[in-house]
Amino acid sequence: MTDEMLEKARENAQKGGFTNVEFKKGDIENLPLDDNSVDVVISNCVINLAPDKAKVFKEIYRVLKTGGKLMVSDVVLIKPLPEDLKNDKDLLVGCVSGAILKEDYLNLLKQTGFVNITIHKEVPAFLPDFGLSITFSATK
Repeated sequence: MTDEMLEKARENAQKGGFTNVEFKKGDIENLPLDDNSVDVVISNCVINLAPDKAKVFKEIYRVLKTGGKLMVSDVVLIKPLPEDLKNDKDLLVGCVSGAILKEDYLNLLKQTGFVNITIHKEVPAFLPDFGLSITFSATK
């Protein structure tokens, strides 16, 4: 997140009267949080921008308290992208070219230790022949 995005988030939290939230600037692969310190982690198409998704999930798992919840909306693939689409910078920014296969995504969650993985919604995304936008939750 940029400094401007953080400021906007803080303003919105204040306007909404939310006092139980905190916004920190950091790298999703190296979260600036203590172990077992967070109740909920949310992500809206950020994980696909990270090259090392396994490291991202390990970091999220590390900071979540036991019983903590991960809620994600992301793009997953239903079949591999051709090389020209994988290397398309516009598709990277659109969370598509950084996407991985749905099965691999869910397996990474399981391998990290997440349980109660529930897909709440799936819709065709950007390139309907290749990807889905999914919303899911998982518990530590």
